Amino acid sequence: MASSEKPIAVYGAIAANLLIAVAKFTAAFFTGSSAMISEGVHSLVDTGNQSLILLGIHRSKKPADDKHPYGYGKELYFWALIVAVVLFSLGGGISIYEGISHLRHPSELGDPMWNYVVLAIAFVLEGAASYLALKALLAAAGEESFWHALRGSKDPAVFTILAEDFAALVGIVVAFLGIYFGHLYGNPYLDGIASVTIGVILALVAVFLVYESRGLIIGESADTGAVRSIRALAETEPNVQSVERPLTMHLGPK
Repeated sequence: MASSEKPIAVYGAIAANLLIAVAKFTAAFFTGSSAMISEGVHSLVDTGNQSLILLGIHRSKKPADDKHPYGYGKELYFWALIVAVVLFSLGGGISIYEGISHLRHPSELGDPMWNYVVLAIAFVLEGAASYLALKALLAAAGEESFWHALRGSKDPAVFTILAEDFAALVGIVVAFLGIYFGHLYGNPYLDGIASVTIGVILALVAVFLVYESRGLIIGESADTGAVRSIRALAETEPNVQSVERPLTMHLGPK
């Protein structure tokens, strides 16, 4: 399963995004598409972010010591927050800037065939990476709905990668539409609008990740079922007269 224990989704996403970034920048060089530049930046930022997640996974497994008696599990949550900040500032910021620059100084677009081929390959690779992350999320969720599982996941190695992959798939579709209709109507401004839209998508995903990481860093309690089980177990003790709500906190993904 792809998780912080066996981060298959992270490795798969890094490999896919690195290859995709090179292909997108190559296509942008030959066609002059700002949407492809934004997509290249997006894939490059995702590669760096997923490397940060791997770093967080490694550091979160350090054993407990005198200074950190509860271990280093929460360090993964810190790096997930850094990922969100990088995605917002670099991914979203550069894409929006590139799009606005193209709108102010539009240039004639080259043959879009390079763009279409690269976007098609990128969609397949991103789809495969998304499948790995989604499979991990649903396996951990059991009978929970997708949205409830995503909001309730305590493993950034899963929900961060899944959110970024979702943004990547949507970004690819937006880039394709901007390039296609830009050439169809001979309107280079549509390419710039697509670039700005991609930046906004990245910024929104980053805000979601900041919100999720913030809650985990501050400290979230165990789910209702686990708390209820703890309380029921305590009430079975003959010397216990009454049990208040147990105080619990997630100290890591496990």
